[in-house]
Amino acid sequence: MVPDSSPADLEGLQREFERTLLGGERKFTRIEVSERAGISIARAERMWHALGFATVPDDEIAFTDDDVEALRLVAALEDDDFIDPEMESSLARKLGQTQSRLASWQSSMFLEFLGGSKLSADEAIEVAEQLLPAMERLQTYVWRRHLAAAAGRAVAGSDELARGVRTVGFADIVSYTRLTRRMTEAELGQLIERFEGMAADVVALNGGRVIKSIGDEVLFVTDSAAQGAAVALALQDAVNAAEDLPELRIGLAYGTILIRLGDVYGEVVNLAARLTAECKPGRVLADRELAAALDGHPAYRLRRLRRVSVRGYHHLVPYAVQRAEEQ
Repeated sequence: MVPDSSPADLEGLQREFERTLLGGERKFTRIEVSERAGISIARAERMWHALGFATVPDDEIAFTDDDVEALRLVAALEDDDFIDPEMESSLARKLGQTQSRLASWQSSMFLEFLGGSKLSADEAIEVAEQLLPAMERLQTYVWRRHLAAAAGRAVAGSDELARGVRTVGFADIVSYTRLTRRMTEAELGQLIERFEGMAADVVALNGGRVIKSIGDEVLFVTDSAAQGAAVALALQDAVNAAEDLPELRIGLAYGTILIRLGDVYGEVVNLAARLTAECKPGRVLADRELAAALDGHPAYRLRRLRRVSVRGYHHLVPYAVQRAEEQ
């Protein structure tokens, strides 16, 4: 909140922020915006909901010129046969989910900055106007770099990678629910930020990719079994070296997965999740397929454990993953 601001000042500040962030004034109702974009109201509503936005009353002036252009762009992708109608909604949904989370973090960061500053309302607007283009350029740069890396992996990948054969791993904070009861919101936020940052660094350094993080859990993939083991053990090392992070349980599984719009699905993902739930704190468990893929690898040793019965798998055989020198 801007210091020494009245309710009227805050309302004006909110309007100015909105105009700056939306790229212009609200001009159109939902019927008008669909007409200007040249698509049906039903199709516009479908895309609007898929992007994660709430329904707007028919008579509410809620849309800008940029909303019209965005609808035209998405519709053009389908009309040019680049994507089919089902993919259109999936694409919009993934974009909405990803950008919503990013926007939530960015807005919190900006509000914290305002709360610790002595800026007037006009100065805050000026900062936002300067910051927005820089953030847009940075996000475009990061997106292009990730796109180039993903395209490179796809073009140069082996037959296994082309079929979607990967290692999937879950890293889960031990006793997270109990921790949340003892921590303030600020302390919990710091813990999650520290955990996610550490995990992202370790996964990237060892050749993996974070698919998503959900509070106390990070889901990652690697292109090989050895990379999966390297990521998991490096994560445990990083937690052991840190004084402010709780222990982790990590489960790994290897095989064919469905990779769709940045997320992963299939039995291998389920197996990794089940193994994580069965894992002891500070350990790494793997499934039979990953153990077979690492058989004979000089850097790792896998020890077969007793069979366990978990939901969906009555005879699951876990393997403890260790470095060879730890034997």
